[in-house]
Amino acid sequence: MLCEPYLLDPQASAVHVVWHTEEHGTTQVVLVGAEVAALSEQAALDAATGRRGAGPGWRRLTAETLRLSRTREDAGSAVPGRTFTAVVDRPVYRHLVRVGGLTAGERTPYRVVSVDHLGRATVTATYSLAPAVPARQPVRLLLTSDHQLMGMTPVNLEKVAETAGVRLDGILVAGDLVNIPDRASEWFDHTGGRAFFAGLTGRAERTIAGRTYRGAPLVQHSPLFPAIGNHEVMGRWSDTAGLNAQFNDPQPLDVARRRWQETRPAGIDEETWLGLHSWDVTTYEELFPYPRSAAGGPRWWARTIGDVHLVTLFATQIWRSGAANTRGKFSEAPADLGDESRWGYGQFIFEPIARGSRQYRWLDRQLASAEARQAKYRVVMYHHPGHGLGDNSAPPFTDPVQTITRDPATGAVTGVRYEYPLADDHILRDLEPLFSARGVNLVHNGHSHLWNRFRNPHGVNWLETSNVGNSYGAYDASNGASRNLPDSPDHVRQGDPGGLTPVVPTVAPLTDAAGTPLPYVSSNDITVFSLLDSAAGVVRSYRFDTREPDSAVVLFDEFPLS
Repeated sequence: MLCEPYLLDPQASAVHVVWHTEEHGTTQVVLVGAEVAALSEQAALDAATGRRGAGPGWRRLTAETLRLSRTREDAGSAVPGRTFTAVVDRPVYRHLVRVGGLTAGERTPYRVVSVDHLGRATVTATYSLAPAVPARQPVRLLLTSDHQLMGMTPVNLEKVAETAGVRLDGILVAGDLVNIPDRASEWFDHTGGRAFFAGLTGRAERTIAGRTYRGAPLVQHSPLFPAIGNHEVMGRWSDTAGLNAQFNDPQPLDVARRRWQETRPAGIDEETWLGLHSWDVTTYEELFPYPRSAAGGPRWWARTIGDVHLVTLFATQIWRSGAANTRGKFSEAPADLGDESRWGYGQFIFEPIARGSRQYRWLDRQLASAEARQAKYRVVMYHHPGHGLGDNSAPPFTDPVQTITRDPATGAVTGVRYEYPLADDHILRDLEPLFSARGVNLVHNGHSHLWNRFRNPHGVNWLETSNVGNSYGAYDASNGASRNLPDSPDHVRQGDPGGLTPVVPTVAPLTDAAGTPLPYVSSNDITVFSLLDSAAGVVRSYRFDTREPDSAVVLFDEFPLS
């Protein structure tokens, strides 16, 4: 087994259990029932492989198995006991069981039994599962993002479990789960000990200041609700380039579609060709097939979790360097000007969210639905910040405006630059008015690896709580730091580009050298997590200083949702 089981998409009387192996295996089952914990490993194996599908206090459910279609390794991988000199396929099999017949409000023990083709068996420890929390019942939700194999992530998750336990009603991850989504080891068994599922299942290993942290068995007991970040999107497929190069080489879908229409290559359908020549989220969708919606599949969807209505969007763009004369945010590399196939097309948006787009129309209908209106709280989750102090809050979240200059004599391209009009920021211009009109209580995002929050005049709270492992800095008048951006009226170099004032933490803010409270946490030593407690109607944020392993977790901010 590559990872312990994780839970997805609880329903009224069911929940999905998922795990992964490197081989198809001969037996992949879930044992569920009140007496499962009492079974010895041999008795559990007998129950998993015997002729009877049920016994006293247990029943057996067989998994549906799928081989992931794009998982690979390369020279940049760190896999225990293996080295790679080129990109190679790495078989990963997903096993999924929908466990039905559950009773609302009750937790039921379960175990996974996996047997490979040589008869070697793995019987997991006993975990617990539950169906969806009934509507209008209070819930506890972890708000997190940007794990990305970062050094403090296992610390962060261990402290979550110490503070809130491992039985939560949902773990909301606002994108950037790993760095390169098709690299299998980043999900499962990276030798650095910080693979995504390792931390969330208590199998990580990270030593800081003499203390070893392993994360916590959270997703075995608590359902995972993820969103797509820029690090869940792979770029153009290559048989020779490394995975990092492929990850950094997406092109807009409309550019790829234009090439398809010009060439009409034989032997391949348009959808498959476009996925190979623009960008794709295949591995993410295969790892997290649920939750999903009819309109957006696993890319965007909505669920009611107790008294919270959660709407999750696909709102992110490719991250590119801001350096001049590179294939970056603001320009194409001089060496690439004569070959459009090598252009990056700026920091383009993957899936449209602007007013009138398919995703926007779905969001509008969803927030206006009876299910959303009847919920006590409405939460929207996506990756890119709308309001923020981080480096990634600028330039604006909009389609790049391309300007091409040419030699007047030869017509040869002499330069390509990109601009991002602040007035056209899709989140600020289109989404925020909708959130304000529909009574959204909280927007949960990531991307900048810090903690900061805002509240707009209509009462919408904006929270980024992504400083789980490292930080890329905060750019605020309190510290005098400015973003490294070209001079432009559209580039806000300090503060929130959306014009809101950051909220200073209400309980125990960090302070600067003069003792002035800071409206952010941006640190490579202090890790942060947040918990939504709908019974109290608040979000609480906690910090832990990894330099002081014997210190306590500190509640530093609390704010009401309404």
